[in-house]
Amino acid sequence: MFGHCVRLVPRSGSTSLLKIFNILISSARGSEREANAELRYLLGELGDSRVTTGLTSVSGLTVANTSMDAVAAIHGLRPLLGEKPWQFRYILKLKPIMRVVPAQADAVSDAVSDLASRISIDETFRISVQKRHNDLQSRELIDVAAKRVPRKVNLQNPSKVVLIEILDEVAGISIISDGDILAVEAEKRRLLNRPREVPSVLRQDA
Repeated sequence: MFGHCVRLVPRSGSTSLLKIFNILISSARGSEREANAELRYLLGELGDSRVTTGLTSVSGLTVANTSMDAVAAIHGLRPLLGEKPWQFRYILKLKPIMRVVPAQADAVSDAVSDLASRISIDETFRISVQKRHNDLQSRELIDVAAKRVPRKVNLQNPSKVVLIEILDEVAGISIISDGDILAVEAEKRRLLNRPREVPSVLRQDA
C-alpha cells in the first residue's frame, strides 16, 4: 500500500512544522491545501486564530499546529460537525499528536515512556503503527514501545491506544482514548442515523 503513496514537496515552513505539529490531517489526494485551510477556519471558530498548517511528503496527509490542546480541539470540533456538517468538506480524519520525535526506535520508545502515565494501572492498551516512506519494521516499534508500558495488552477492546504515526524521518506519538480521533464521514453517518426526537406538539397521548 505504501508503495503507492504520492510524494508532495513540502515548503521549508512545512518542514519545520513537521517537528512541532500536534494534529495529523487526512484528506483526499489533491485536496491537501483545501483541508488545511478548512482546519484553520474551523479551529478559528473555536478561538484559535494562530493555527499553522503544512504539507508532508505523503499525498493525503498534512499537519497542523494549534495553540489549543490537540485532544480538546478535536473534541471541540465534534459538536461543530453536528451543527454545521457542510463546513467539513475536505477533512476526512483528524488525529491528535502528543510528541514528535525522530523516526528511530529508541526515540519512539522514550516518547512512549514519557506518555505511559496516561494509561492508568487498571487500564489496558494496544499499539497501532502507521508507516509512510520509512523502512522501520512495525514489529520492532511495537516491541520497544510495549516494553515501556507496564500495563496489560488488550488487542480487541483496549482502554487506550498507543498511536505511532511515521512520516518519513519523524514519528508522531500519542496515547488516546476512544473518541479522540475525529473520522468525519463516520461521524456524519452516525449523526444521520441517530434517533430524532418527535416534537411534543406531534406526540399523541397514549
